[in-house]
Amino acid sequence: MIGSWGLWNVGVAGLVGAAGVALAAVAAHRVADPSLATAALFLILHAGAAVALSAIAGGSPWPAAFLAAASLMLFAVALFSGDVAVRVLAEGRLFPMAAPTGGSLLILAWLVAGVAGIVSALKGG
Repeated sequence: MIGSWGLWNVGVAGLVGAAGVALAAVAAHRVADPSLATAALFLILHAGAAVALSAIAGGSPWPAAFLAAASLMLFAVALFSGDVAVRVLAEGRLFPMAAPTGGSLLILAWLVAGVAGIVSALKGG
């Protein structure tokens, strides 16, 4: 179960990272809006972080926490960046408060990752 969960995280992270590169190209060549570039950067950075968290999970005494942080991070960054992209490119929104909700969940995901790291270190992992 944990192995499959980690592989799903890595697969989704690949898609999120690809979306970030594509969005960065749009931001650089088609739409000069700094919020679009921020959304692209968030996608790329959090995709890499999710891959790293999923990899770390395999050697941790608390793998589910790392995998949960990675999954939450992927969901949250898609929500945040998706809403920003829809606002810029389609002049709409996913739903009210989508970007702030995604941003808040990103903070939570980083806190879960931090706690998982500290607890794993204390457990001798």
